[in-house]
Amino acid sequence: MRRAILMPLILSTCLVSGVVFAEPLTLAPMQVTEWKAVYGRIEARDRIPARARLGGTLMELAVAEGDVVTAGQVLARIVDEKLAFQLSAIDAQLASVQAQLVNATAELKRGEDLLKQGVTTVQRLDALRTQVDVLTGQIASVEAQRKVVEQQAAEGAVLAPVAGRVLDVPVSKGAVVMPGEAVATLGGGGIFLRLAVPERHAGAMKAGDAIQIEGPDGVSEGKLARIYPLIENGRVVADVEVAGLPDAFVDARVLVRLPVGVREALMLPASALVTRAGLDFVSVNGDLRSVVPGRREMVAGAEMVEVLSGLQAGDVIETTGAVAGGAAHD
Repeated sequence: MRRAILMPLILSTCLVSGVVFAEPLTLAPMQVTEWKAVYGRIEARDRIPARARLGGTLMELAVAEGDVVTAGQVLARIVDEKLAFQLSAIDAQLASVQAQLVNATAELKRGEDLLKQGVTTVQRLDALRTQVDVLTGQIASVEAQRKVVEQQAAEGAVLAPVAGRVLDVPVSKGAVVMPGEAVATLGGGGIFLRLAVPERHAGAMKAGDAIQIEGPDGVSEGKLARIYPLIENGRVVADVEVAGLPDAFVDARVLVRLPVGVREALMLPASALVTRAGLDFVSVNGDLRSVVPGRREMVAGAEMVEVLSGLQAGDVIETTGAVAGGAAHD
């Protein structure tokens, strides 16, 4: 009868304290990855300038910083007014040679008729035929010169060398540009993350390591793709491949955590912690022991907490299913 009265009291006490104990767990050191927090930069794989092939005045500018362009798209148009005058001079020269050719062709026709009548000589006819051939060659040469000038005028269109995003436009409409001067800088070939890590961690880095990237949408994972052998200013440069990396801002800084070593630590499930009055406790052999927890990590899909002090290897702890901040039962 007395046992029947005590059982509800014990159950109610457990519900008030909010602690439901599960199977005991023996603490043992486990290897955890040591992470180093650094900042990486979002960079374009290819950064290529779109250069002017013709010197002249920038009459049209069709893009601005941030625009997305395709390969071969016209970014700007440069006009050299001297080319129009050269085309007019070539057209006049072509018309003159064509008129001479018409006259020489007529002379050749008359010479052939006179030769049939025996009035002229074969030498005179050969001279007329040679003159026609020379004028025909001059017309072909002038037409080739005109195509060269037309090509020069067509090169006034500045084309996008690759598909990507416009990063910089250092010129403005109406400016005078020289051949080879950059009209715009494009970032293409995809987006990747570039890191500059202190050289003391160079030996711990290797290609293929998993990298954690902290972004506005949470933590994502990437892969260390390339480590450059040249150390600059005491830092090792490495590239990280990340799926779905945003390209709205190039050279933006992103917080990255990369593995730099492995150490042993005491880890216990997060459900084993009991928080009361701002202090953390763990049930060890039925007694609550005060501990100092460290950082939390996901291990094999379970949330684990590192214990900095208060426990040692071999302690048997009891995990809890639910914790409420109530007072301890009497």
